[in-house]
Amino acid sequence: MHNAALSPRHALLAVAVMAVWGSNFVVIRIGLDHLPPLLFAALRFSVAFLPAALFLRRPAVPWRYLASYGVLIGAGQFGMLFLAISSHISPGLASLVVQTQVFFTIGLAMRFTGERVRHFQWVALLLAGAGIGLIILRTDGSATPLGVALVLLAALGWAGGNLVARQTPGVNMLAYVVWASAFSVPPLLCMSLLVEGWPAIRAGLGNADLTTWIAVIWQAVGNTMFGYAVWGWLLARYPTATIAPMSLLVPVFGMGASAIFLHEALPPWKLAAAALVMSGLVLNTLWPRLSLRGRV
Repeated sequence: MHNAALSPRHALLAVAVMAVWGSNFVVIRIGLDHLPPLLFAALRFSVAFLPAALFLRRPAVPWRYLASYGVLIGAGQFGMLFLAISSHISPGLASLVVQTQVFFTIGLAMRFTGERVRHFQWVALLLAGAGIGLIILRTDGSATPLGVALVLLAALGWAGGNLVARQTPGVNMLAYVVWASAFSVPPLLCMSLLVEGWPAIRAGLGNADLTTWIAVIWQAVGNTMFGYAVWGWLLARYPTATIAPMSLLVPVFGMGASAIFLHEALPPWKLAAAALVMSGLVLNTLWPRLSLRGRV
């Protein structure tokens, strides 16, 4: 393992992953122009599974972990996220609110592994909660209460997936994500048929153009394969405490890309909400390192 400091080249690589993950919220919005959200999510995981599964050996973990991860991340995180972005919340705000997965992960760890919440984490949660509350209170069309609720459900699904992935440390994360994707597709297709209906599915596939399919492929290849492969590679070479704070850049790129490409407005209230949520995330992520350094 390398020393704690990221080399300039690896730092740029980590920033590239954050840029891909953050700008991905704009790509989601583009794909939703023609595809129903749940169908879009199903196609994303179908392309993530095949043909990559033909070249990547299934990781040596129990099937129940792959199935749980696939359902939680597929139907839970991305199914709810795509539904929200389709008409209930702007991509920029979605990229911010979904980062609450950090606090859901802590809560689930408390419930299932007995971990205890520390004082600074309660403060961090209050700051982030105040930011989410400000978003809910605003009614300018950027977000609806339903949209925020759906993204919070997406964050809960992401947190559940994190907890499952922690059961098998050291696994090839790219292979893990690819094979788990096989379990994401069936529930998403079933949900699409029940919620969106066959006529909407047929119309979406018929109206999909080259840009739509590029969005689907980018979701699978850029967001999943490149993102998770590089992220896992970095985590294997540096301490988690060095790499984890980089994820704070996701909403920065998400809100920035939405403003540039989708002309999403950034009024003072939205910047204030972002500042509150980001303050909570920064406190939760960096406080342990700063307090440890202070004792040295």
